[in-house]
Amino acid sequence: MRLRPIHLFPYLALCILLSCTSPQEEAAEEESRPNVLLILTDDQGWGDLGVHGNPIIQTPVLDDFARNGVQIKNFYVSPLCAPTRASLLTGRYHLRTGTRWVSDGLENMNPEEITLAEMFQSADYATGCFGKWHNGAHFPFHPNQQGFDEFFGFCAGHWNNYFNTTLQHNSEPFLTEGYITDVLTDQAINFIEQAKGEPFFCYVPYNVPHGPFQVPDEYFDKYYDQLDTMQDETERNKLAAVYGMCENMDANVGRLLSSLEKHGVRDNTIVIFLTDNGPNGSRYNGGMRGTKGSTHEGGTRVPFFVQWPTNLPSGSTVDGLAAHIDILPTLAGLCEIQLPNREIDGINLTDRLVEANATIPDRTLFFQQSDRELLPQRGAVRTNEYRLVNYPNYTGLYNLQVDPDESEDLSQEFPQLYDSLMAVYNEWFEQMKSETVDMTTIPIGFKAQTQAVLPAHESYFSGNVSFKEGHGWAHDWLVNWTSPDDRIHWDVEVQSPVTYQVYLSYTVPESDAGAVIQLEAGDNSLVDTLSTAFDPAYIPSPDRIQRIEVYEKEWAKTYLGDITLQPSSQTLTLLAKQIAGSQVAEVKGLVLERK
Repeated sequence: MRLRPIHLFPYLALCILLSCTSPQEEAAEEESRPNVLLILTDDQGWGDLGVHGNPIIQTPVLDDFARNGVQIKNFYVSPLCAPTRASLLTGRYHLRTGTRWVSDGLENMNPEEITLAEMFQSADYATGCFGKWHNGAHFPFHPNQQGFDEFFGFCAGHWNNYFNTTLQHNSEPFLTEGYITDVLTDQAINFIEQAKGEPFFCYVPYNVPHGPFQVPDEYFDKYYDQLDTMQDETERNKLAAVYGMCENMDANVGRLLSSLEKHGVRDNTIVIFLTDNGPNGSRYNGGMRGTKGSTHEGGTRVPFFVQWPTNLPSGSTVDGLAAHIDILPTLAGLCEIQLPNREIDGINLTDRLVEANATIPDRTLFFQQSDRELLPQRGAVRTNEYRLVNYPNYTGLYNLQVDPDESEDLSQEFPQLYDSLMAVYNEWFEQMKSETVDMTTIPIGFKAQTQAVLPAHESYFSGNVSFKEGHGWAHDWLVNWTSPDDRIHWDVEVQSPVTYQVYLSYTVPESDAGAVIQLEAGDNSLVDTLSTAFDPAYIPSPDRIQRIEVYEKEWAKTYLGDITLQPSSQTLTLLAKQIAGSQVAEVKGLVLERK
């Protein structure tokens, strides 16, 4: 499928209508339109808040925010972060959007989707995203091509360093000073300040408490001391880091709310807080079964709090089922702007939020936790009363009204109900599967694109080659390139004729330097000798426990030559013509610079 270089906004009728209003009418309309601040955290479970009964964590800002706003009692997301973000941004189940998993390009969202940012942008809102994107790093998956005027953060599934790190400002690297959550908050506040009366949509997807587990001492030490009775030191350190990260984030939410107050827009700003999946580990979660990655209740039920002081009741709780797919249609309803012209899976909850202590009518929600393979046996269906889970090695039917921890499987006791829910789930899954689009091929050659990066974690390989960490998550690299029979390749879709200067990012010790490598791309064949050794140590990391993700290190960059590519599907393949030592090199990826 050929991708458009710039996403076009399908709201011409709305733009024409707005252009016909008088300046006075337009000014009055802008003044009354609410701003939106949407805050999402990463791997913070339902139980990682004081307001939900956690006896240890201190989150006073969010506790107060929840008690004085509207809480949706049973709010659901996907089991993993990239799928949740795709659904939140589009109002559609993630499989429709092309997003299936967290890495390998399976996190990429179809650029033909219409996002919340594009919806608001078409209504003349300023749009900004400050934090973790995780729905595609390549052009045109990038936030700036998906409706965000301003982007500051990172596009990968996780980040390697939370202190004094290099993030991305729009498409350029930006060296920061300080702790990442504080820095992201600073940038979001700057965006709010610069709006100067213009309505804004500010999306703040914080990356905490996702690992690696790094947090300032003042937050870590506080919880470490409280947890001194724990037997396992690693778990003690991890939990102290998680709770410290959450408390720091809580303080930063307070800074955002204070900024709204300072600029006189608090009363006319819709502020939403939620998290992207269950907790990243076993800890207090209200007794629910499952954690991040699980389609049980504990992996998918998250907090949802909203305030709009002039329009929504204070201290209200909404009963019934709601989900991430409801956010887009609900914000369209609250802000009275046009919905995207496509099928939306979510529902508009405006009436339920406005009415104190309302109830959402009975409905059915679906969950899917795909991996590299799109299989039905990793899903669930949730009704107001029951949850059916479908795994390769077991299935189960649970009555959440009387069995909230999903301990008693009722599938044998109620076989007709089990069969009917399984049939409903399978029908939904087949429909989603028929609509999902493969977004794993890397698009390159856009005229507006000066550089394309082909990272190791999106490569395919054969022979002895493997990932350093093993999973191929973001920032991983390739090791064990030891044989002339080994192959490393990337599948790309060239959008227009282009000539690139090609560079290889690599490391190799002195004892192995001198391998002769070849890059094949269509009619192009480049040969180079890796004669320069470069074997740096890992960059010191302030992790509280040993991470499961790869550590950071510097990479050498060698020029392989120029290639000219024509519009088509292409494969770029690396192989070794000659090996000088025990290996060719460790590979971080290819960098393509437009000539």
